[in-house]
Amino acid sequence: MAKEKTLFVCSECGGTSPKWLGKCPSCGAWNTLVEQVAGNGGGPANNRFGSTQYASLAGASELATLSEIEATDIERTPTGLEELDRVLGGGIVSGGVTLIGGDPGIGKSTLLLQAVDALQRAGQNALYVTGEESGAQVALRSRRLGLDHSQVQVLAEIQLEKIIATLDATRPAIAVIDSIQTVYSDQLTSAPGSVAQVRECAAHLTRFAKTSGTAVVLVGHVTKEGALAGPRVLEHMVDTVLYFEGDTHSSFRLVRAIKNRFGAVNEIGVFAMTERGLKGVANPSAIFLSQHAEPVPGSVVLVTLEGTRPMLVEIQALVDNGGPSPRRLSVGLDRDRLAMLLAVLHRHAGVACMDQDVFVNAVGGVRISEPAADLAVMLAITSSLRGKPLPKGFIAFGEVGLAGEVRPAPRGQERLREAAKLGFSVAVVPKANAPRKGTKEIEGLTIHAVDRIEEAMDVVRRLE
Repeated sequence: MAKEKTLFVCSECGGTSPKWLGKCPSCGAWNTLVEQVAGNGGGPANNRFGSTQYASLAGASELATLSEIEATDIERTPTGLEELDRVLGGGIVSGGVTLIGGDPGIGKSTLLLQAVDALQRAGQNALYVTGEESGAQVALRSRRLGLDHSQVQVLAEIQLEKIIATLDATRPAIAVIDSIQTVYSDQLTSAPGSVAQVRECAAHLTRFAKTSGTAVVLVGHVTKEGALAGPRVLEHMVDTVLYFEGDTHSSFRLVRAIKNRFGAVNEIGVFAMTERGLKGVANPSAIFLSQHAEPVPGSVVLVTLEGTRPMLVEIQALVDNGGPSPRRLSVGLDRDRLAMLLAVLHRHAGVACMDQDVFVNAVGGVRISEPAADLAVMLAITSSLRGKPLPKGFIAFGEVGLAGEVRPAPRGQERLREAAKLGFSVAVVPKANAPRKGTKEIEGLTIHAVDRIEEAMDVVRRLE
């Protein structure tokens, strides 16, 4: 028997190579080439675009002028979970395809089962396709979540052709595929979860969603690095990409939108895991703020922006005597940016931490990527170094440049109003974010506008 011919397929981009290489020649990723039988991508699926020799026989498609195309607002159906609707942009969209990924056991299946049950109770036909569990296991979870007498239809199947045939026969408003890595097509000879299978099955499900109007939700596995497993082309196929994040030691979970064709990106929804499933947290600022009886050194409250939602997060810093090679460690913040801020602090504010260990933490496990956290981090480090707490009800935000200037943060007025609403009374902000003359003052909030980091330090010393 002749040996089967093999080739190497990149798990990131799907590119192929006749031999194994450490670096993918198509996308440049390292250690992503996986050996597969050359026939894995064969069969009828290989010819789904038709042969080029018949291209001349195809009729030209009809063209349309952009200004003449009728554009209407996208209708959305709320899922019944407000935090999930916030991330989706208001609810599910007919024919939309959503990909949700997260660590094993974080609550993806729980959240989606709650969502489809709420939609079913609202009169929307819902189908839950499970490839990792049996129907009895899904039913047991629904009982545990208190979803009594749920009318959600369940299909325990992993063959793509049978799934699409069932979807075509029932035409549900929403279908959940849990998970895309378990689904396989008979048209391909590779195993479920391979690059070819994941790409092909997702393409067929996406095509069905667009032609039928059924909203499809795909559950995806993640790699050790936390990224969605499978080829990156999977993220380009779908309309929305959500990441389910959270610490296994905490009851709080974050759902973050990375891509959304029907809404804003970088929106987050905050959930709390309870005995009855995931419950939305209406005021997420409360979980990211520690409850100190009295102000403590090294603690500053930052008003950060997650999508369209301003949130208050406590930044904690600890500066301690270090050895010959002091450590710089940050949790929830960029470590390289911390090193840069320490250099600016020394050069422009005269605060030296060269022989000190510096630890910075964002309370609650939240990750802050925006540069508006710079000012709060620098004030927290200075407070810890001097051993003097900042006044009660103090907040700060603003980006700090290498020249020591304090730059404005986007949507500063919304941040200030959120802080005032939660009872904060003193704010140090960039001058461009201060309320302008003639505008309505923010009641209960004393605002100190600064241009440079040394000005911010002087203001803090006067407030102590």
